[in-house]
Amino acid sequence: MNFSFISRLIVCLLLYATAQAQALTAEQALAMAAGETDDRVAAVQQAVVEPSDRVAAFLQALADDAVRVAGGKALIVKGDKGIDPVTGAEVPVPADAEDIINNNRMRGEIDTALAGLALFGKDETQRMAAAKALTKEPDAGRLPLLDKALAQESNDKIKTQLQLARAATLLGSDDAAQRIAAAQALSLSATPDTRLLLNERVTVEEDAKVKAALQAALKAIDGQLAWGERLGAAFSGISLGSILLLVALGLAITYGLMGVINMAHGELMMIGAYATYVVQGVFQRHLPESAFGWYLVAAVPVAFLASALVGAVLERGVIRFLYGRPLETLLATFGISLILQQLVRTIFGAQNVGLENPPWMSGGWQLLPNLTLPWNRIVIVLFAAAVVAGVAWAVARTRLGLFVRGVTQNRPIAACMGVNTARVDTYAFALGSGIAGLAGCALSQVGNVGPDLGQSYIVDSFMVVVLGGVGQLAGTVYAALGLGVLNKLLEGWTGAVLAKIAVLAFIIVFIQKRPQGIFALKGREA
Repeated sequence: MNFSFISRLIVCLLLYATAQAQALTAEQALAMAAGETDDRVAAVQQAVVEPSDRVAAFLQALADDAVRVAGGKALIVKGDKGIDPVTGAEVPVPADAEDIINNNRMRGEIDTALAGLALFGKDETQRMAAAKALTKEPDAGRLPLLDKALAQESNDKIKTQLQLARAATLLGSDDAAQRIAAAQALSLSATPDTRLLLNERVTVEEDAKVKAALQAALKAIDGQLAWGERLGAAFSGISLGSILLLVALGLAITYGLMGVINMAHGELMMIGAYATYVVQGVFQRHLPESAFGWYLVAAVPVAFLASALVGAVLERGVIRFLYGRPLETLLATFGISLILQQLVRTIFGAQNVGLENPPWMSGGWQLLPNLTLPWNRIVIVLFAAAVVAGVAWAVARTRLGLFVRGVTQNRPIAACMGVNTARVDTYAFALGSGIAGLAGCALSQVGNVGPDLGQSYIVDSFMVVVLGGVGQLAGTVYAALGLGVLNKLLEGWTGAVLAKIAVLAFIIVFIQKRPQGIFALKGREA
């Protein structure tokens, strides 16, 4: 008796396992493949309520246009072979088999169904992505699928996202109370997608109470998203300020400390950017693919040395003979900037060249639902901070920095003390030029690299140095970050062009009131 009972139990379990493995009938497969679009959509929604490998395989075949219909049956066709979607067995493909045509609505439904099936996978990342996809595309027909997924989900974060997807689905319910509850639930999810969903619903809602609930939810979401927008604008300003700081830091040495008006400073940046491009090409052509992520690390010293070398040659060959003659220096360096631009056009061409971010600089850090900080911008901010710290240490703590400060303050006395002022001038100008090369290396990761790269930043960098105070590194830092943040905040109100004009007007007024800049040089005359 017991043996008979156990035998029957085993048979039942086997039959159940077989049914679960298949969980797809020939009728269901045909309904999903042929007929009117509404009927096919309903069949797809019904099939995913009881997910299985067979259903997933058939839906994937539909998405890949690998399904044909012949003799009242749907077949999966791979190459010249036919596969029965119910059993998985190989079957011949009839000559009169017809291809299936999926319109845009059907393709969208299939993609959503595949996302829904991912709710039952083992990968938590895929389940979370599927839950978010169903939140963006709510449909009342998927409620049974969401309820089943909620019942068996163990991850709290995924379960919360599924609840939001369910609430988004209930926004289209016929019951006003359910729509109000859904609006209240969605108000806790401060994301741009949720805001878009509520905005779409509020335009078609006719019930006054439900509409009020939707508007209250939108107000709550807008209040929460506003912080992300403010922080995003602030970070954009800091990012822009970091770029301006890198560009202006070299000028703070060549112009601020040495008094040289170098109109070729932008071209020294350009040389650093093209040096980075050359290093990238070397890594791509001559080194293993796994080493590509390190090309930027190698490009930093190369960009510095390339620009520093050009700067040293420029100082030795031209600028040395023009000290104390600012107009002649300005005209000479402007001519050199044109020569360098044409030289780059001759070697690399007039078109912009493309640089790729290393893998570790791709993507971003999602701080808030509507705030993602790009890794390349974060790296540039940290890089700018490191360069500023290095320059401050070099000027304040090294023998070269001591000589530069001594020559700047009193050249005759420094010469009398045995300082080789000509050599110090060359080293200082090379240092400022090398920092410009570092700026070009950083700029290559956020924008296009071309012969005109330096012209876009030369005016802004001079404004930063003058505003901060000539010869003051601290003033350069404050001015660069302040102008960057101010420019981005004004862009949100006035637009990019008017924001640029407003910043320029502010600088003009500020210099009129305080010609020495934010920080003034202190000395006996102060």
